[in-house]
Amino acid sequence: MGEKVAAEGFGPADPQRHRDKLRQCLEALARLLEEKRFDRPRNLMGLEIELNLAGSDGMPSMMNAEVLERIASRDFQTELGQFNLEVNIVPHRLSGRVLDQLAEELRTGLAYADRRAMELDSGIVMIGILPTLTRRHAVSANLSAADRYSLLNEQILAARGEYFTIDIDGVERLTCTAGSIVTEAACTSVQLHLQVTPGRFAAVWNAAQAVAAAQIAVGANSPFLFGRELWRESRPPLFVQSTDTRPPELQAQGVRPRTWFGERWIGDAFELFEENLRFFPPLLPISDDEDPLRVLDEGGVPRLSELSLHNGTVYRWNRPVYGVADGVPHLRVENRVLPAGPTVTDVIANAAFYYGVVRGLAEEPRPVWSRLPFAVAGDNFDMACRHGIDSALRWPRAGRTGTLARVPAVRLVLDELLPLAAAGLDAWGVEPADRDRYLGVIEERCRRRVNGASWQAAAYHRARERGLDREQALAVTTRRYCELMRTGEPVHTWPAGTGDQGVS
Repeated sequence: MGEKVAAEGFGPADPQRHRDKLRQCLEALARLLEEKRFDRPRNLMGLEIELNLAGSDGMPSMMNAEVLERIASRDFQTELGQFNLEVNIVPHRLSGRVLDQLAEELRTGLAYADRRAMELDSGIVMIGILPTLTRRHAVSANLSAADRYSLLNEQILAARGEYFTIDIDGVERLTCTAGSIVTEAACTSVQLHLQVTPGRFAAVWNAAQAVAAAQIAVGANSPFLFGRELWRESRPPLFVQSTDTRPPELQAQGVRPRTWFGERWIGDAFELFEENLRFFPPLLPISDDEDPLRVLDEGGVPRLSELSLHNGTVYRWNRPVYGVADGVPHLRVENRVLPAGPTVTDVIANAAFYYGVVRGLAEEPRPVWSRLPFAVAGDNFDMACRHGIDSALRWPRAGRTGTLARVPAVRLVLDELLPLAAAGLDAWGVEPADRDRYLGVIEERCRRRVNGASWQAAAYHRARERGLDREQALAVTTRRYCELMRTGEPVHTWPAGTGDQGVS
């Protein structure tokens, strides 16, 4: 959400007042688009990574406030759980040696933060879900100490009116209830931002939706939750269920969840913001004093704070973002598909693949979304979350007919999407050496059928075969993951097994 909000109650008039303000914001956005007030193309990208904290024993560490005090950098912020942090990288122009520059900045910043965190036995872990996290950690007492988190928790619980049900059936099945949204904090992701002009927004968003399944297939890194082996990327089903304001009756009526893949391809960015208002009641009816239409009439640029706040509580996997920088409005696509980790090299490789393939798909003369039904894109996303690197996806065949065929995800990436990504990075002006290095990581993952999720699962099962019980095996797997993460070598090169003969 990112807003500094006060934890104070709302009266009956607040939601209606806020809804009226949201409509004004939406009208102002329409005027800004009509008047072509948005920033010129600048090829800007941004990166955020959510992180976990774990002790030397591999167990979650509820120390983010103390760790942040040690780090003392505005690049690092709290996240939902006390075992979470977030690091933000300033926007970069997507050209030249940007990928190596990002990698170096991340390595330097994370290494420094990790050293300071280790002073408190709370090392930083880049992973989709910490395998050692248990239900006893996912309680409201472990929400971060910021008013906005407790307020959001209260509002989502009030909207739902009952405890959350977590039910994920994968390799094993997990069924439990949760009394707060802190289960959402188990999900730590990478968010990739791309500033786009209004005229290009729909093509980029549609391309990002189409390729989301392939992103998950090659980048899955969350096979465990609360001691159970579930989907290869268990974040999406967990996120859907841990933010679900709908009791079962509303689910049966077809009311949409707040964590949402979507239901159709779009023609412009306005459609997504309008859907947010039409489908989702505001969770945080906080209104400021800005009159956005008056600001426009006077030649200014409105902040549209209410629109942005509401947008931040609708959890699309590809989210539209309105922002203002240096007095000029802009639009971004925020890609929220990927889990964190395993290493900086892997994160940058995932970013290179995304930025390249989205550019390539968006500029195809016959776009894939004209040949791929949206419902199939959603099914592909679920399939990739379930099976990761071993998934098979439905994709249009080459040629004029465009009929759909089921293709192994690794074959789709190797044969079609990686060449598109390379062409896309060339179009951005990324240096060929950077392009080849980081897309080469994706290629090797596909050839070896190894990503973070498959490595974790294999390490865990080897530990069980050595006689360790479930909890011990998960702890050993996590410790070994952390050791290899700190080497910086990409996950497809990691040795099999845990390399840890002890039990603690």
